[in-house]
Amino acid sequence: MIEAGFPASNPKEQQLFELLASEKLQSAEIVAFGMTRRRDIGAEDDEGLRVLAESFAPVCTVVGKASLLHVEKVVRVSREENLAMIGDSIAFLARAGKRALFDAEHFFDGFALDPGYALDCLRAAADAGAERVVLCDTNGGSLPPQVRTALAVVREALPGFALGIHCHDDSGCAVANTLTAVEAGATQVQGTVNGIGERTGNANLITIIADLQLKMGVELLTPERLARLTDTAHFIDELLNRAPNPAQPYVGKHAFAHKAGLHAAGVRADAQSATAATC
Repeated sequence: MIEAGFPASNPKEQQLFELLASEKLQSAEIVAFGMTRRRDIGAEDDEGLRVLAESFAPVCTVVGKASLLHVEKVVRVSREENLAMIGDSIAFLARAGKRALFDAEHFFDGFALDPGYALDCLRAAADAGAERVVLCDTNGGSLPPQVRTALAVVREALPGFALGIHCHDDSGCAVANTLTAVEAGATQVQGTVNGIGERTGNANLITIIADLQLKMGVELLTPERLARLTDTAHFIDELLNRAPNPAQPYVGKHAFAHKAGLHAAGVRADAQSATAATC
């Protein structure tokens, strides 16, 4: 899935979706992003949700608060109203024939503060017809043990329901947290090519794809497509006028290269000694 943008946010993004409507993609689906309805207004009267409903995109992601702190101090609504905002928005898009995903913003912070309410936010989306709920480490401060614990509780609370994970890298753990979530039952990962994103970045899809397929045995790409990860990573950097990171895992020019005498001697003795599987 390619989350192409927020069509209701500005004319440029809306124009992008108009252009994408005529594109034929071989293996990907375009996703439109938006927010839950505004407070004190019906979902059918919310302009942002109407734009999503009228979009050609078959899938819509709706972000909503899953932390009681943000509900009461930022959005300034009651806990009940926030749950209604989530449920009403998902139900509106489902009635419009959209496959709706719910991004539970600040989920891990909310789970640490009030796990019962964070779970209620997920249930509100699931009960309203969401195809999947996505647990978001919005501030990027979680560590793998926290992710593992939260996923276990969520799976017990929503048995069999499809889960996703969305991580930021402020603690340097976006990739590790994502892989931990997959081990714990998440079946969708959200991220960006080369980890590009706000602050210190999002989870790096290039690294995640390689780790899942080469290290964890999850078949994602054909060998031919997997071999194009480096070209893809460098192509995106070129588009954005960025210099490729030489130290980026798997695709950086320093990956799998050795300078230290001890490692170089090992490579000369047996090339397999340089593989990431044994380092």
